[in-house]
Amino acid sequence: MSIRFAGIHHVTAIAEDPQENVDFYAGVLGLRLVKKTVNFDDPGSYHLYYGDASGNPGTIMTFFSWPGAARGRIGTGQVSATSFAVPQDSLGYWLERLLQHGVRFDQPVRRFDETMVAISDPDGLAIELVARPEVPNGEVWKGSPVPPEYAIRGISGVTLSERSEEIAENVLTNLLGFKKVEEEEGRTRYLSAGSGGSFADVVALPGGAAGQTAVGTVHHVAWRAPDDEMQEAWREELEARGLHVTPILDRNYFRSIYFREPGGVLFEIATDPPGFAVDEDPDHLGEDLKLPPWLEKDRERIEEVLPPVHLPHEEG
Repeated sequence: MSIRFAGIHHVTAIAEDPQENVDFYAGVLGLRLVKKTVNFDDPGSYHLYYGDASGNPGTIMTFFSWPGAARGRIGTGQVSATSFAVPQDSLGYWLERLLQHGVRFDQPVRRFDETMVAISDPDGLAIELVARPEVPNGEVWKGSPVPPEYAIRGISGVTLSERSEEIAENVLTNLLGFKKVEEEEGRTRYLSAGSGGSFADVVALPGGAAGQTAVGTVHHVAWRAPDDEMQEAWREELEARGLHVTPILDRNYFRSIYFREPGGVLFEIATDPPGFAVDEDPDHLGEDLKLPPWLEKDRERIEEVLPPVHLPHEEG
């Protein structure tokens, strides 16, 4: 087929405490909190978005905050790790920063000719910092506590834990247009067409237990559609292939469709437009609680339920 993904749009995971989440992703990793809103399907909980200065597609990590919820279990049918791209010579800086902030990490290892460091966020979510020889300059946030020359440049890829290597390969290559490029120590790398380097690594665990989606796990990974027409073409193709796909849903900052691939991982296809400046000045992204028009009537009740959240440099 002629339609292809344009790489990763965002990854959405589940956190427990929203303030701990902000402290880690904005305070330690230095990402910009580009939107503070609610889960449109569960308005009593936060949906927090982090990214580069503008929240460009490909840089976005988002979190549903579920205080008091149980911990999940990473297993098959899940995104088991999310990889952030950092400049080639920046890992020394990052190791010092992680030590300074008491963040757990493994020693650097080589993988597919790249050096990476595996870390855990406050909820145990698996994150990787991958030093890449070529990373886009992007719109590095000038307000970040991390100097620009070391800053995270975006999400370079995800790891999918699957029971069947064959089913995963079939879905990625024959349906979604990925290209199989490398294999190494039980891991197979696929690149998305026109992605500029976004990858999906598949780790096959034939006897592995299925993952349980809750705190500390990834909820879904979203792939980019440049416009509404491409998204609609994808929706028609997925239906024609016999996959259950949702109607197009308005997420205010993009439009979305969702489907679960045969191995169990929840995929989303999200449009690039309209972006995060649709309801907020670009210089003040993430500063105020933003609600979609249909929830504005409930603002007072929603604000009473949500715990206060402030940026790390703000007074509590």
